[in-house]
Amino acid sequence: MSIVGSLYRSALRPSLFSLDAERAHELTLHALAAAHRSVFLRSALRSTFGVADDGSLAVDLFGRRFPTPLGIAAGLDKGAVAYNALGAMGFSFVEVGTVTAHAQPGNPRPRLFRLPRDGAVINRMGFNNAGCAAVAKELAAHPPDHVIVGVNLGKSKVTALADAPADYAASARALGPFADYAVINVSSPNTPGLRSLQSVDALVGIVRAVRPALADRGVPLLVKIAPDLADEDVDAVVDLALAEGLAGLVATNTTLRRDGLATPSDEVRALGDGGLSGEPLRSRSRAVVSRIFSRAGRALPVIGVGGVASADDAWAMIEAGASLVQVYTGFIYEGPTMAREITEGLRTRLRSEVVPSLAAVVGRRARG
Repeated sequence: MSIVGSLYRSALRPSLFSLDAERAHELTLHALAAAHRSVFLRSALRSTFGVADDGSLAVDLFGRRFPTPLGIAAGLDKGAVAYNALGAMGFSFVEVGTVTAHAQPGNPRPRLFRLPRDGAVINRMGFNNAGCAAVAKELAAHPPDHVIVGVNLGKSKVTALADAPADYAASARALGPFADYAVINVSSPNTPGLRSLQSVDALVGIVRAVRPALADRGVPLLVKIAPDLADEDVDAVVDLALAEGLAGLVATNTTLRRDGLATPSDEVRALGDGGLSGEPLRSRSRAVVSRIFSRAGRALPVIGVGGVASADDAWAMIEAGASLVQVYTGFIYEGPTMAREITEGLRTRLRSEVVPSLAAVVGRRARG
């Protein structure tokens, strides 16, 4: 562990954790946004936290070269105000959003809660964001600086489920010109009825509406799924993705389950509804990634997310079948040195295992 990482965990993290979780997030994002807009501050972040690109962990996917497989999941940079700063801190890619066609405030506060004993977070944010037009303006104003930018698309709360395809397509048209890849998010538990859109009959309509909105620029299209899908439903989504020629899947979103937590159950119940992320999601996320790989192999690349907090977690996710790996909750707990620590750990593991490339590790422990 680096000195800076140790200082974060021993001093800064306790200070941030003494604040309301959403307030701490806002303060952190404000600082990142300042660096996002400043070449000087990004240079300082890069020299302190950045990751050298030595080619050993490079991943060629979606028509892009990812210097490492490590990125930031949707939810942290909802408004596209920090991706360049996060890139300077060593993350190869940042998935901004979730973005909806219409601006919306999200659910009432408080709506974000930490479970430190579990290395977890519960959120019921409700896709709070400024809307696709405002986010597109931010993306246009600040071109990516050595970072790949994905865009996560959600359904506006005011839009009826029957009108979801047009709603997603409107966001795709606005944001497509700025996206290296796009993700249809039908798996958040915090928008009423959204997860019903994971059914094959509903999802195919959304995919077929969104794809033409991205076609002019050839933006790769993925779908993000929930960990709470039954295995046969995961299989059905995989088959749909293959049939529709999707670029890949993101697995997984947050879970509604609360079993196996170290935090007392009465405390958890008092926090209310929302999606659980972090370490308790690790096992199920890997299992879903493994199932996808076992069914589709390399024909359907997977971005693995859920419970990744260390190099060992990232390596295990890649072995399960993920070509790329995202973090969010782990970043909250591990701090600004996370990308460098995970990257160095992956490089050490790659050398010790004597494999020719990271691609050779993808899916080697998948079921089937």
